[in-house]
Formats: sequence, C-alpha cells, structure tokens
Amino acid sequence: MAVPVFEEYEPAADCPCPGCARRRRELVLRRAVREGGHPAAHGARRALVLFTAAGVVLGGGAPAASGTAHPAGPPHPAGPAGRDTDDDPTGDHPQGGTAGLHGRPLAGPAGGSLAQAPLPKVTRAEIIERAERWVAAKVPYSMEKYWSDGYRQDCSGYVSMAWKLPANEWTGSLHRYAEKIAWADLQPGDILLFHNPANPTKGSHVTIFGGWTDDRRTHYLAYEQTKPHTRKQATPLAYWNNSDRYVGYRYLGVVADGTAGGTPTGGSQPATAFPGARHFGPGAVNAHVTRLGRMLVQRGGARFYEDGPGPVWTAADRRATAAFQWAQGWRGAEADGLPGPHTWRLLTTGTGRDIPPAAGQSPPPYPGRAHFRPGQSNQHVETLGRQLVRRGYGKHYRTGPNRRWSEADRRNVQDFQRAQGWRGGAADGYPGPETWRRLFR
Repeated sequence: MAVPVFEEYEPAADCPCPGCARRRRELVLRRAVREGGHPAAHGARRALVLFTAAGVVLGGGAPAASGTAHPAGPPHPAGPAGRDTDDDPTGDHPQGGTAGLHGRPLAGPAGGSLAQAPLPKVTRAEIIERAERWVAAKVPYSMEKYWSDGYRQDCSGYVSMAWKLPANEWTGSLHRYAEKIAWADLQPGDILLFHNPANPTKGSHVTIFGGWTDDRRTHYLAYEQTKPHTRKQATPLAYWNNSDRYVGYRYLGVVADGTAGGTPTGGSQPATAFPGARHFGPGAVNAHVTRLGRMLVQRGGARFYEDGPGPVWTAADRRATAAFQWAQGWRGAEADGLPGPHTWRLLTTGTGRDIPPAAGQSPPPYPGRAHFRPGQSNQHVETLGRQLVRRGYGKHYRTGPNRRWSEADRRNVQDFQRAQGWRGGAADGYPGPETWRRLFR
C-alpha cells in the first residue's frame, strides 16, 4: 500500500515571487517560538530582516542564501528529533500554524493561544461523526485553504475541527489541549501525534484513532487529512513512518457519549462500553451476542437470520456484522465480520450507515413526511442522504449527509425529482412516497 504524502508549503527565504513574499509576511505576524509559535515564523522573521538589511546595503539586491539551519521548535512530549524516515524525496512537510477560524487573527494579547479559554465539550461519538463529515465530503488537502466550517484543510486543522477547538492549532500545540495516554488505552476520538520539534516540516503528522481493526491491535482505523483528500483506512500502529515516535493523546474536553453540554447530542442514543472481542466469534454464548444481532436486525440485517438472533454465535451473526461493516465503506480486516469497538459504538449509538437492501429486495418502507422537515434529526434523513449520494444526487452536500435535515438535503431531493420530469409542487425537495420508492428501487 502506498505511503501517504502530507506536505505543506514553506516559502524560500530568498525567493522574490509574490507567493513567497506574501507567505513570509504571514509567518512574520505569528507568535514567536518562545511563546509557542511556529518555528517557521521565527525563520521568516529573521529572513525578512536579512532581506531588508541587504536591500539597504546593496541597493535592494536579493541576499545570498544564509544556509542557517531551521530553528528548533518549542519543547514537545514527542521527544528529541531523530532521522527523518519519510518516503517523500524532499522530506519537507511544512504546516500551517495557529490561526482563528477561516484564518482570522486570534483575539487576545499578541494574538495569543486560546488554550486558557474553557474547552468545548464533545463526546467520542461526536468526534468520530465530525471526522466522518470530512471523509464523506472528501475535503481536499491544503495548508492554506479553509473549509466551509472555518478549519484549515491540513492534518492539524482536521483534528481541531473534530475536537471542536475554537481555533486552528498545529502539531506543536495540540498536546496542550490533551493528556498523554498509552497506546493500549486508545479509544475512538483520541489522536496519535508525531511532532518533530527540531524541524516540524520533517514528518510531523497527526491522525484520529477510530478503533482497532484486529484483535492483536496491530492496526487501527485512522482518520486523517492527507493528499489528495480526507480519508479513513486501516493503518499500522502507530503510522507508516516514524511509528515509534507517535504519542497517544486524549482531548481534555471529551465527555461520556450522550452528555456533552449536559444533554444528549446529535439525536443519538448514549453509547455503551464495548464488552470485548472475546464475547464474539465461534464458540461464544452470551447476552452480548443477542444484543449485537438485534441491533443488526434494526439496521437492515434481518435477511441474514433464519432463527434468532440468540445468545449462540452463528455464521448469521458474522455475515450480518460484515454487511454492516461493508456499509461503512470498510474493507479487508476492517470488515471481517467480528465486531470491534468502532462497530459496537456505531450500533449502540444508532449512527453510521444502515445495511443496504439486497439486489431485488424491496426498499425500506417510507417513514412519513414528518421526518423530512427543518429541525428534524433522525436516521431516516441520513438513509435518504446516503441513497441520494449513491444515485449521484449529492452535489449540494458540503459536510453531510447526516441525521439532521438541511437545505442541502432538500436541494438534492429536488434535483432527483426534477430528473423524473416533475415540476412545480411535485419537485419541492420534500420526499413523498413516490420519490422514496423511485429513489430506492
């Protein structure tokens, strides 16, 4: 499998082009390294001073390259810098620094960090749900652009978004919002972070942990922002390169599922703890198998069961579990038919994608118009959205589809209705029984 490339742009100190000049000015305005700022800002600030001095002495001529080493960044728990092992031939991976949403300057003295402000509360289910939005939207990778939600489209901006941080952080500051944890304690929503303090452009990266994909815990489901766009896939622990230098972190604002802000979130049910892999598989007989089967039946897996579900693990449980995992877009070891923590979380919270009907199977029953109105949040809305995307009518989604009815849902439904030749009130964007039947046939 190809090693992902995540690289961002750092301006040359002696390049006179408008792009490099603009980037140097932006870096100069950032915080100094001693205040926790990006080391590139110090380099750019020094380069700008040298450039100006040379202009005075030589009548505006460009300075010769100084050959100065990239300045060391702030001390970081990831440890001392080592040999860069990235397969990218340049080895350079510059990244955006701390910035407000949509790139706006940060409020406060000297545009300082927001780490002292109250941390937004977020559940693990919300973190994964927010991470899924960018996966579904295939947000293009960029260290200069900002997505519609205000977060920078690089790896650290992605984590800032998933954690609901009030600003865009970078690999050198994310640890201030978290506590260090052992790899064995990782849970969905935690992160694996490698920050190279001697030169952050050399391999620094961060991924979101989505759950183990095998019983030996050698691979996990990684959500990451990398070229060409956001993705999730089974990834070796801790990452393809510099694996032994990645550190696990847990966001300090994480709360129990269903209790963010003191109230249930996102219209989901509270998650329950994963009972452990030993409760599932050949020979297993327990109540957890029964519960798993019943949840799978509710999510479209009834056709796999001739009897039950019951407490005895059967091939039907494995086929239904694999079908649910395939519906999430997982493949290989991620869809082996044995539930792991991430599969269990999606089932117990009622999130993720339902098992699609088999070929020739009747479509899901129409749930009624009341489910598709402004302010509504339910599984039927997400089922509708996923089917619209599958049929090629999802162009209005920027961060969905999800459980909450939005104007994007209505416009996509309207496109589908107009494709049927309907006009006027018959193409108002609100699905009726006939729209539903044609969409799922």
